[in-house]
Amino acid sequence: MAGSPTARRRRLAIELKKLREEHALTCNQVGEALDWSGSKVNRMETGGGRVQPSDVEALCRFYNTADDMRDLLKSLAKDSKTRGWWRAHGDAVPSWFSVYVGLEQAASSLRTYECEFVPGLLQTEAYARELHVASSPPSPDDIERMIAVRMERQALLRATAPPDLWAIVHEGVLRHLVGSREVMCEQMERIMKMAQLKNVTIQVLPFGAGSYPATGAYTILGFPEQEDPDVVYRDGLTDGTYLEHQDDIARYTRAFDNLRALSLSPQLSIALIRDAMRGLPS
Repeated sequence: MAGSPTARRRRLAIELKKLREEHALTCNQVGEALDWSGSKVNRMETGGGRVQPSDVEALCRFYNTADDMRDLLKSLAKDSKTRGWWRAHGDAVPSWFSVYVGLEQAASSLRTYECEFVPGLLQTEAYARELHVASSPPSPDDIERMIAVRMERQALLRATAPPDLWAIVHEGVLRHLVGSREVMCEQMERIMKMAQLKNVTIQVLPFGAGSYPATGAYTILGFPEQEDPDVVYRDGLTDGTYLEHQDDIARYTRAFDNLRALSLSPQLSIALIRDAMRGLPS
């Protein structure tokens, strides 16, 4: 079972929706039968709020589920009420981004493409600080809390059972001076060090790659349970977009495969990173 409250809430929503559809019922019909509103049933199936184990019990009786399914759903409801470590950082993790952090903590694979900046899981503190200061700067204390969250997120790559990270980075990310030469050199050294991990693959999409899918930056999150479908996440300035429809997943997966084919091999990518370091302005 996926290991974060966000992922458990999502799994619970998926299973509840599946049960209703198996009985060919609408949300309103289920709500009327249980003396609930149809919107309550809909919220439970979309992860729009916490689901009480007592509500799960009522649904299981209504759907006449098997005991093992009832126990699973009640366990998911109970575990989804726990607080993830990122909640302790307050508004340093906006509500729209806390969903992503929760899914990231439960993912077994992360396929990410970045065309502007180094992926967050590979950033140094100094590089992350420059980015936070540049974007509608909050107070210094807020910046430090945001950086702390980013650094703590990175711990999952060195966990006992870490996810596989496959990162494709556009060459422009390496040539774009963020902060100073020292900041960029440290950042590129970090990328090369992380590339040595068995669960991390880094490729650079060079300027000479020609035309490619103009997708913008995005991440495809995969999960260990077959019942948990992939999610595509696109980051915005003030919100994030989550795509879960099968057609969307397929299109972004094809785009990632095309980007991967156009990118340099991991070995040649490291060589290009070293070249970019040498070419940084003094």
